[in-house]
Amino acid sequence: MLNALLSQTAAGQAAEAHRHAYNAAFEELGLTWYWDASTYARLQAHGREGVRIYLETEQSHLLRAYEAEFLVGAIETTQARCYASMGHRAVQAAYGWIGDSHLPPTSRHNATSGAPAHRAATSALT
Repeated sequence: MLNALLSQTAAGQAAEAHRHAYNAAFEELGLTWYWDASTYARLQAHGREGVRIYLETEQSHLLRAYEAEFLVGAIETTQARCYASMGHRAVQAAYGWIGDSHLPPTSRHNATSGAPAHRAATSALT
C-alpha cells in the first residue's frame, strides 16, 4: 500500500513538472497560454494530440499564420528542453512553482530595465 501511494505521488509530481514545463515553453515561445492542472489532465488523455486539440479548439487563429504541425513541434520541442533544464528542480516545480519561477532567481528580471527576463526576450512566434 505504501509503495502504491509513493508511486501515485511520484506520478503526480512528474505530471505537474511536465505541466510546468509546458507553461514555461509557452512563455518562451511568446504564447500567452497557461494550462492549469485540469486543462493539462484533459489534454494529456489525448497524448501528443492534446497540444493539437488545444490549438485547434482554443487558439485556432494561429492556424491562419502557422501550420499546426509546426506549432505542435515547436511547443513539444521547447517543452522537452524546458523539462530537461529543470533537472533536479522538476520535483520542486510540482510543489507550486508558478509564473516565471521556472527561471533561476538571477534571470527572472532584466538587469537594465527590471522587466521580467522572459518578457524582454524577442518572441519566436509573434
